[in-house]
Amino acid sequence: MEEKQKSFSLMTFNIAHGRGLSLYQGFNRAKGLFRNLDRIASIIRKHQPDIVALQEIDASSHWNRHINLLDYLQSATDYPYSIHGIHNRREGAKPLAYGNAFLSKHPPLFWKVVPFGSKRLGEKGFLEACFKIENTQIDVINLHLDFRSRRSRLRQIDQLLSSIHQRSLADPYHLPPLICGDFNTSSRSLQDAVHQLINRSADAENYDYVPRSERTFPTHFPSRGLDFILLAQPYHAERTEVLRCFASDHLPVLSTLSFPKDWKSELEGSEENRASLDVSRITR
Repeated sequence: MEEKQKSFSLMTFNIAHGRGLSLYQGFNRAKGLFRNLDRIASIIRKHQPDIVALQEIDASSHWNRHINLLDYLQSATDYPYSIHGIHNRREGAKPLAYGNAFLSKHPPLFWKVVPFGSKRLGEKGFLEACFKIENTQIDVINLHLDFRSRRSRLRQIDQLLSSIHQRSLADPYHLPPLICGDFNTSSRSLQDAVHQLINRSADAENYDYVPRSERTFPTHFPSRGLDFILLAQPYHAERTEVLRCFASDHLPVLSTLSFPKDWKSELEGSEENRASLDVSRITR
């Protein structure tokens, strides 16, 4: 019988600046950071997701001994493509540069990074990228929301939904974007980010979330699910698991997603459409 579905796998993982289970990355020496990055790389190599969405990942920064975490993980996992979306950048004697990132087996067509504000430390945001998987465009939004305030999280998802709406206007026949990352709230509260994002997008997309009940934080004794993948039709989550490991204070979520094989997606959009996305081309 002919296969009627395409499938690929997506992992989301907050790697906590590569510090592992320590309280602050500045406490680690370079040797300890490399050891923990090797743990993260081992998890990725073992499961071989098509796309890896990483949060709290640093470029050269004073608190991580000026190690570029994404470059190291890309080299250690042999993924051909990477994108780094910096939400926090501080120059001076103690420089910082960190945000969200992707590793991918599939070429990215374009991407954009959106900080939610302008703080130089602690700013959250999202990184959106469009990947070419076979002959289909797959949009993935890698999200990190505020951990202090529900009000801030709700403002942030409104910013995200505004961006998604602009994308749908530019290309109404596009597959709905997958949204993944660290929501910094559980799915238990109907008034917080997970359910509010689903409710506020209901007129356009019918989103659902995985994992449904498994907990991802903190690592030793997980008591809360903070990390999710949101998907809308025609996507279907074939299998989702929370991976047990001790490489971060969060546990990674891995999902195999499918969609109809006969879905058609134009890979060559007009210049006007691409300009309306306010995106940067991949040069890597």
